[in-house]
Amino acid sequence: MIGERPAELADPDCLAAGEGARLLSGHQWRRFVVVGDSVANGPTEAVEGFTPLRWTDRVAAELQRVRPELQYLNLGRIGLRAHEIRLTQLAAAVEFRPDLALVLGGSNDAFRPGYAGAVADAVDAELAAMIEGLQAAGAEVATASLFNASYGPAVPDRLRPELRQRLALLASRARDLASRYGTIHVDLSRHRRATDPTLYSTDGRHGNARSDAIAAAELVRQLGERLRRPSEPVSTTEE
Repeated sequence: MIGERPAELADPDCLAAGEGARLLSGHQWRRFVVVGDSVANGPTEAVEGFTPLRWTDRVAAELQRVRPELQYLNLGRIGLRAHEIRLTQLAAAVEFRPDLALVLGGSNDAFRPGYAGAVADAVDAELAAMIEGLQAAGAEVATASLFNASYGPAVPDRLRPELRQRLALLASRARDLASRYGTIHVDLSRHRRATDPTLYSTDGRHGNARSDAIAAAELVRQLGERLRRPSEPVSTTEE
């Protein structure tokens, strides 16, 4: 395996050999569910020296290294907006009885002109409903502020400024939701590699295998951090 991914193992932003197992040692999660759009369960563009595996699957594999019996369900579907994710996936996710859940959504809303104000508020409400539903079912919930795809080379220059602004707003609101609900949060939007155009695929919307490796490393590190400290109280109301 090491010989198949030399660039990944040499990249300090990715997991080193054995790092995931060390960080997740002793974890008690047994049922991991992912809900979302193509960020959750979409294409991965190959990069030489990196494992061509989407980031959510990578995280599940790291959890299973420590606890092989862990069950993993990825409900993500390409192209869904936040309200469609809630309508089509939340009930199935709760029925799975997860103790760990990853909620991803809003990207397809933010890619559309008009994502701001009341529209952004509505997206937040959908994401909040999913977080609340999964927490009520007993799951530890993880969320993410995503890499900003406007830095990808396939995005036309004339579209970059507005798209960048909308995706930055989505990332900021995801941070606010994470703070409000006490989720395990991965802030990829502020990652030191976030503006690196080589992280993005040629379709102009997604990351590539290196992006997935970095995203997975960040979530595994955040999961490890949560294991090393007591869970913080969850607040569902504004102060």
